[in-house]
Amino acid sequence: MERAAEATADLKKVAARLRMLADLGLGYLTLGEATTALSGGEAQRLKLAPDLERDQHGTVFVLDEPTIGLHPLDVQVLLTVLQGLIDRGGTVIAIDHDLDLITNADYVIDFGPGGGEDGGRIIAAGTPAEVAANPASITGRFLRPLIDS
Repeated sequence: MERAAEATADLKKVAARLRMLADLGLGYLTLGEATTALSGGEAQRLKLAPDLERDQHGTVFVLDEPTIGLHPLDVQVLLTVLQGLIDRGGTVIAIDHDLDLITNADYVIDFGPGGGEDGGRIIAAGTPAEVAANPASITGRFLRPLIDS
């Protein structure tokens, strides 16, 4: 994509779109790549692209496992993107297991105590620190070392 950005530098709209893809952490994609070849997380980030520069007051984004398959550095890029949506007035709701995403959340709802038939009940809710302090929360046990550091 870097070569494409260089080749289209004089085309402002094209260059802006390519820069936006890079900002989403998708700069490694090949132009013309079929969207069916994208992972779920890549597809979700691609869908966010048009929203990055708009006022988002009153907009709610619901993301299902946006970090799935992402390298930890790409999770950091995603966190920056999500913060940009929030800074523009949007609300982001993410269903995820990634501890970096959870520790950066304003509010966490921890369901459990297990999965499937053993789940579906609210075990803990609050800030990441509040969930980490809740002895009933399995997620909290994993958050504690991150919150305490």
